[in-house]
Amino acid sequence: MPAVTADMPAVRIRSRSGLPAALIGVSMCALAACGTQSSASAGPAVESRAKGTQARSAWEEPSSYTYTLTSSGGERAFLGTFRVTVRNGSVAEAVGLDESAKGIVKRWPGEVPTIGRLLEDLEQARHDKTYRAEAEYAADGHPVRISLDWEENAIDDEAVYTIRAYEPISR
Repeated sequence: MPAVTADMPAVRIRSRSGLPAALIGVSMCALAACGTQSSASAGPAVESRAKGTQARSAWEEPSSYTYTLTSSGGERAFLGTFRVTVRNGSVAEAVGLDESAKGIVKRWPGEVPTIGRLLEDLEQARHDKTYRAEAEYAADGHPVRISLDWEENAIDDEAVYTIRAYEPISR
């Protein structure tokens, strides 16, 4: 596990790439969803699942798209707003739109997630029976907000991911 520094709170999750795990923890915070799905005709569908269920939006991630990700909530290293370009299923460019995000992109550019990775982390959090997770989906099925809370009585373990300005890139 990487050493913990003053700018990186301790997280007990190992990243796939071996880079600081705090960034993966942020992604997992955003993705664990618990409950049942409902939808409203005038707004995004809200999904809140009972622990352990594995339902998922019917949306299929395109190979290339852009989106703006805001990561907030809790005391984590992966906080801020990012403009992300995905090409061929991988993050091709991530731009920090605030000071926190600029620092993350500079130190750990490979840890900014695709929407697909956020959804994978959500499924993992469901599998791990996270205390609470909620997701809201746009009419086309892509997530617009993912909220996670790993432990019922823990303070500052929450994560919220807001996805805006999602646009598929046509070839």
